[in-house]
Amino acid sequence: MRRLPKSLLLACLSRPLLRHRPLLPPLHAPPPAHPRPCRLPFSTQTLAPGSAPPDADADAAAVAAPTANPAGLEILEAAELQESEGDHQSALDLALKALAPLQESHGGWSLPVARALRVAGAASSRAGRPSEGLEPLSAAAEIVEYLVPARRGDPEVAALGAAVHEQLARAKTAVGHRWDAAGDLRRALELKRGCLEEGSAELGDAYRDAADAYAGVLAFDEALPLCSKALEIAEGRYGDDSSEVAKVRRLLTVIYTGLGRHVDALEQVELARTAYERLGLDVELSQVEIDGANIRILLGRSQEAMNDLKRVMQRVGKDSEERALAYVTMAKILSSEETLSDSRRCLEIARGIIDAKGSMNPGRVAEAYAEISMLYESMAQIELSLSLMKKTLAILESATEMQHIEGSISARMGFLLLVTQRVDESLPYLESAVDKLKNCFGPRHFGLGFAYKHLGQAYLGIGQHQSAVKFLILAKDIIDATFGPTHEDSIDINQSLADAYGLMGSYKLAMEFQERVIDAYSSCNNGFSEDLREAHRLLEQLRKKAQGSPAAVFPANTLPVLPDRND
Repeated sequence: MRRLPKSLLLACLSRPLLRHRPLLPPLHAPPPAHPRPCRLPFSTQTLAPGSAPPDADADAAAVAAPTANPAGLEILEAAELQESEGDHQSALDLALKALAPLQESHGGWSLPVARALRVAGAASSRAGRPSEGLEPLSAAAEIVEYLVPARRGDPEVAALGAAVHEQLARAKTAVGHRWDAAGDLRRALELKRGCLEEGSAELGDAYRDAADAYAGVLAFDEALPLCSKALEIAEGRYGDDSSEVAKVRRLLTVIYTGLGRHVDALEQVELARTAYERLGLDVELSQVEIDGANIRILLGRSQEAMNDLKRVMQRVGKDSEERALAYVTMAKILSSEETLSDSRRCLEIARGIIDAKGSMNPGRVAEAYAEISMLYESMAQIELSLSLMKKTLAILESATEMQHIEGSISARMGFLLLVTQRVDESLPYLESAVDKLKNCFGPRHFGLGFAYKHLGQAYLGIGQHQSAVKFLILAKDIIDATFGPTHEDSIDINQSLADAYGLMGSYKLAMEFQERVIDAYSSCNNGFSEDLREAHRLLEQLRKKAQGSPAAVFPANTLPVLPDRND
């Protein structure tokens, strides 16, 4: 029989599992394809490599075991009951208590053990401790992934697996691991497809949730087919003019906008707007009209966008969130028309509404302030922009599941501080941005590439050349793959690497990267002749540096060393 190790059973009864401490030992590798018959670890390092698969007698014994020791199942059912009634701490305590008898009666790699782990993880997450819920949920997911091929077509396994992965996604999102969470929601969808009727409402919701998660990490190509399927199911169940279909259309609008398909996005906005008008849902109607105005701005149809916003202003209250957001969008139009004083006035009104409205969702406040700060930056009001960004970060400290916005704002603040020569101040913001963006958008997202670039340049600015090279190389890998070697940021990274290696005295490497800068400028169209001349000059200065010339000028912002004078 496959069992949990004694160390876990003792841990289940020990104080570290109570309330505010980590629930389980850390997990390492995923479970083997054929786990050892006698043990199931929470921490997979106790599994011996190459262990033998369980035999048929062991599986039969595991199936028959529930009648031998019902205590574990009774405790588990009590835990699930407490969970359904919202008593999360009791559910957690009972789920942990059930693990030992369930291990004895069913074995470790079993459905009841996975159920108990799911309750423990979900209870901890719902009690406001999602980081503690990650380990039992991850262990439950490992067990389910072992059971799925062994019990293919079993709806109970598929349903439990979907629930585990959905809860795991919520816990990961709460701690800022949005990229990983999107994968869990996709896995939950795959499992639901095996146990739910095609076209069911629950399956449609699963498609929409997975699409929303991928859109949230800017993986719009992944999100589009999922959202299209969600729309198909919603239309079939609720009809074109339903609020459920309109909700999916708004998500599809975001996805089309992210893909640059603005005409398609506007078409979805108009369909959703028609539905909300017929349903008399004024708040949703105003929100979708603001969305439409923003898309019309992208299409260069500013007057149409302004007409949308005027309709919103006539409909909404003077202190409503929608009015504030409409003023922000109006400020965009006025800024693009270079009527900056009117644009600033719109932003002041929007800020006044937001500041006075204490009940506004912190996430919505943060998003609005982030957009306002970017508009101030575009008007060259850098200090005001930085001030609002700091205020936004302070708001986000109390807002859960918003680390993607926090990371983006930290990255922008770090960049602005860097270009205004406040390098020491920029470093903590850029370091924080790298950590959050990696978790939220994955290890290859272009936004992370820019954060790496600016962090490398900040380290270069304070003379930490090794650290600068480390992050610039990471940035180069992402930016080259995303935009190509002749993109201005790719060229800038090569120049920064040439500077870093030159300052370190690694002249051969410095010249290699300087030559890449020259090659990139040479392959570009006209317009970079001055940059190309400067790149050639710097290469020549590097050659002189390598030859030991004290008069060489490198990097570009340094001064030559004056020769010694004999008085």
